[in-house]
Amino acid sequence: MASAARMGEKSVLFVMAAEAEYGPHLKELFTPLMTGVGPVEAGVRLGAELATLKAEDALPDLVVSLGSAGSRMLEQAEIYQAVSVSYRDIDASPLGFEKGATPFLDLPVTVPLPLLIPGIKSATLSTGGAIVTGAAYDAIDADMVDMETFACLRACQLFGVPLVGLRGISDGAADLRHVGDWTEYLHVIDEKLAAAIGLLEQAIVSGAIRLI
Repeated sequence: MASAARMGEKSVLFVMAAEAEYGPHLKELFTPLMTGVGPVEAGVRLGAELATLKAEDALPDLVVSLGSAGSRMLEQAEIYQAVSVSYRDIDASPLGFEKGATPFLDLPVTVPLPLLIPGIKSATLSTGGAIVTGAAYDAIDADMVDMETFACLRACQLFGVPLVGLRGISDGAADLRHVGDWTEYLHVIDEKLAAAIGLLEQAIVSGAIRLI
């Protein structure tokens, strides 16, 4: 069962999609909310969790969406924090809306994520419901891709909780052909994400990241 971790005087809820990404180094640090894969599962599960916590007057001070991501331009097995996130699946352009903008929602196509951890490289992130590989990257206007962070952001916005996105690049340099192409570097990413969580805690305790 998920439980918020304490960092200084603040509570942090970690959110992940799949057990394969939750390795031994991260297991020493926290118990995440496991949502399942994709934006629908992430939005539903995190939204329900935050609603429960709000009813208990126990909303976290911060949510961290973390796990793997794909990129053909960023360093493989390296960790990046999302400086912004977009939702690549939405396209209401036949009705005159900008591609990537959800109709009647007052959000830009690319939503900034202002809370940044000193010492971690930053990159733009695109969320969607399909695995991206090969030539499909040509249509992506972001440095890296995942399947959950934008959905987590929308759930967090509903409850007024800030979000940090941390991703390790698991694939993208070569075409994906089987699940082993995704899992090959997850053990390295697990260790590096754990180190990133240490930097997050330092930033919260020192005040470099200010949470209300």
